[in-house]
Formats: sequence, C-alpha cells, structure tokens
Amino acid sequence: MDGVELEILWSNLIGVVTERAKALQRIAFSPIVREAGDLACALFDQRGRMVAQANTGTPGHINSLAFAGAHLVREFAGRCEPGDVLITNDPWLSAGHFFDITTLTPIFNGDRLIAYIGSTIHHTDIGGYGIGAGARDVHEEGLWIPPLKLYERGTPNPVLHAMIRRNVRTPDAVFGDLAAQVSSGQAAAEHLIALCERHGLTEIEALSDEIISRSEEATRAAIRKLKPGTYHGESSFDVPGGEVITLKTAVTVDAESGGILVDFTGSSMQTTTGINVVLNYTHAYATFAIRSCLNPDLPNNTGSLAPITLQAPEGSIINCRYPAPVNARHVVGMYVPMPILKALYQVLPERVLAEGSGAVWTIQIGGRKADGQNFTSSMFNYSGGMGARATKPGPSATCYPTGVAAVPVEILEAAMPIVFDRKELRRGSGGAGRTPGGDGQIIAFHMNTQDPWMLNAVPSRLNMGPEGLGGGEPGQPGRFLVNGASVSQARKLNMEPGDRVVLETPGGGGFGPAA
Repeated sequence: MDGVELEILWSNLIGVVTERAKALQRIAFSPIVREAGDLACALFDQRGRMVAQANTGTPGHINSLAFAGAHLVREFAGRCEPGDVLITNDPWLSAGHFFDITTLTPIFNGDRLIAYIGSTIHHTDIGGYGIGAGARDVHEEGLWIPPLKLYERGTPNPVLHAMIRRNVRTPDAVFGDLAAQVSSGQAAAEHLIALCERHGLTEIEALSDEIISRSEEATRAAIRKLKPGTYHGESSFDVPGGEVITLKTAVTVDAESGGILVDFTGSSMQTTTGINVVLNYTHAYATFAIRSCLNPDLPNNTGSLAPITLQAPEGSIINCRYPAPVNARHVVGMYVPMPILKALYQVLPERVLAEGSGAVWTIQIGGRKADGQNFTSSMFNYSGGMGARATKPGPSATCYPTGVAAVPVEILEAAMPIVFDRKELRRGSGGAGRTPGGDGQIIAFHMNTQDPWMLNAVPSRLNMGPEGLGGGEPGQPGRFLVNGASVSQARKLNMEPGDRVVLETPGGGGFGPAA
C-alpha cells in the first residue's frame, strides 16, 4: 500500500476511535471514567484483531480489550446482526474484574459486517463486595456477565437488563455508563462507514493487514537491536494485611526472531484475598512496560503486541485459577512492570525507571445521606511518587504504569457528604539519587453524615518502600491512618460519624548514587 495513502487512512482510523473515546469520557456517569479517564476504546477487524486504539485510556484496559474483543468476535461469529451490541465482564476473558465491562459493537455497511468497535470502562458498581480485597471467592465480588447480547437488532435484551438492574446498588449510574458505551459505539460505526465511502473501501481487511504487519515488523526490528540473552528482575512489596508478594521475571531477547519472552516462574502463588491477577491483565502491563522502552511511537495493536509472549505458572498470583477473588487485582497487576524494568536495566539502562509507588490507592465509601438516600462512591485513586528516570527526577503524585488520574476533590464533595481536610505533596518522601524519586501525597478526609459509613481501602507498600535503581535510595513507604492509628487490612471497615482518615502514599525510588 502506498505510504501516503496508508498514513491518511491510519490517521483517520485513530481519529475515529479517539473521538469516540473522548465522547465516551464526556458523557459517562461515573467520575472514575469522566474525570480520571479509566477507559479504553479500540477498533477491530472482521477477524477480531485490534487495529487501532484511542489516544486516551489506561494500559490495563487497552491491552486487555485486545483479548476481550477477539474472544467476543469468535464467540459470536456468524451470529451478529445490525443493531447488536455484545457485552461481558468475565474476568478471565477481559480486564480482570467485574467492575470493568466490555462492550463490542459490530459495524455493518448495509448487510456486510466490516469491523467492530469496542470499549472497556470501570463502572461505578457491580453489586457484591465492592472494590476491596475482602471477598473469599470471585462469586462474592459481584454480578458475572458472560458473553451475551446487550442489544439484539437495536432492541435492549430485557432479561439481561433486568438482571443487571436488580443486582447493582446504583442502577441509574450503571445504565448511564452502558448507554455511553453503546452510543459512542454507534457513532464510531457511522464515522467508519463514512471513511470507507470517502476512500472507496468496501471493507478494511486489506488496510488492517497492512497496519498490523507493518506494526509487527517494526516491533521485531526494535527488538533485534537489543543484545540477545536472558535477563532477570525481581520486585517485592507488601499488600493489605501485611503479606509480602514477590514477582520474578526472566526476560529473554531472541534477536533472530525479533521476539521477547517474559517468564514469571518463581513468583508468589495466588492468595485468598482479592488481589489475584488474571493472565490478560498481566499481559497488558507486561507488554506496556516492554513497548514503552523499545519505541513508544509505534502503533499499539495486535501486530505490535505479537512479538511479546508471556509464561506464568497457572495458580500463581499473576495467572490465578478460578474461583480466586480478583476485584482488587490492580494492587498486584500494576507492579508487573517493576521486575521487567529491572531486567531491561541490564540492556537499556537509559530507558527504564526505578521502582515507583506501584498500584494506586483505591478508596470506595458508602453510606446514607442526611435525606435518607444511600450513596456509593465511585472509586477514587491516589498515586504515590513515580520512580526516577536516568536523566530526570520521578514525577510526584503520578502513578506508573496506569496513568489514571485522581477524581478531583470538588467532584467528590459535590457527589456525596465527604469533606477533604488536606491534600498536598508529601515532601521528601521520594528516594535520593543522582535523579530523585517523585514524592507521594497526603490526603485527609472525614464524612459529614450522622450515620455509620463503610470504607473500602486497598493501600500497598505500607512497610516496604520502592527500591532505588543503580545505587539510588528507596522511597518512603506509605501510611494509612484511621483516627491516628495505623491500619492494614484487606476487608471493609465499619466507620462512625466523625472518624478521620489520612492517606500518605509512598515516594518513588531514586536513580543512581546521590552526589
């Protein structure tokens, strides 16, 4: 395909998915989507290959969506009609926990199926236990939606809609977000059809072949420039309850094929709390870590992901078996890049960063307002410091690898009876080094309610600060305080009016010896 023509078509495809992702973000009900950008949007070809992703979204959602979309295409092959919308939140088929719901819209040009548009977003509520890690198995964690049709030929599936509505605490918010996903998919379909008509295309398969093959070859070319061999990395961190998790990686660079194998053998086994990770989510953050070190300007699609393969023992904490609880899977999943970066430090020392705070600290609260109405917050995230880079300090209050933002305090205070007493950088919490780690932050709040309320919190690194790299100093561990007392539990906390909560997130590790 002519290079100029390909560039025009490619930029148009990116425009279609990016515009729809931003529209989805604007019209979503959930603050975690609207304000924090916890979403993904991607275009798939007839064979279920991810062709293009939006320029916004989180790696855990984007690369998991590649697997979820491919599975839905296979599941409903030959059974899709105009007006259908497919749906699932199966943790092992999509993004790793029930809160992340994936929808996929088949795109028809007349009666011909030409592509699919998919999105994954974090929903406000899915029933069950909530966002915390205290459930004993996956069935306690919420409503499981197997691959089904949310809409059939443009008509809502009444049984599925009734099941969802009756099993969640905030049905209006959940269906508002589902409507945002469905409407953004319909608009994307119209834009793709218009693009095909402008350029005289009856389908996008030839374009998809060109994009995916070029992306794969460019990624393999970047890998061939690396020194071949096997490089090892290891990262340990503590999680709610004080348990220490260890992730080990052996990263093998095959210069001949232009492939990379990441082997997690030796990592901790799955646990009884809801911090277990499915392989899709592990793959999402592993590939993100490697690709951001290779050439971050390459397109992210099925082609560029193909040269990177994973091995993880079944039953390990990053490849858990059913029915392991998984609702707080980000607590471990967001640490997946850390041992990989330590391994790549031996090959690309100038492109990696020191350990950061890891997972965002997720907080969910619920209770009753003064007027008697129940409320359940959307999850709000707080980041620690990012690890230092070879030539630049680590950004403060910035979470690598997710990139998700915190919901502004003004939005939260307007939505529920919460009062923030303090929110500032935790000065000096980043590790010293030739380049220092980023600082964490301090957040203090209480609830303005007359009734008891519930707190779900999943902080990590309360005992073990992020390690420095190349002689850099570690960052400070975090602190989670309730009424001045340290707390580290993997279960819901029953709170009283007037109770005060303080979060002090960890600082990032330093890079290189301090002067």
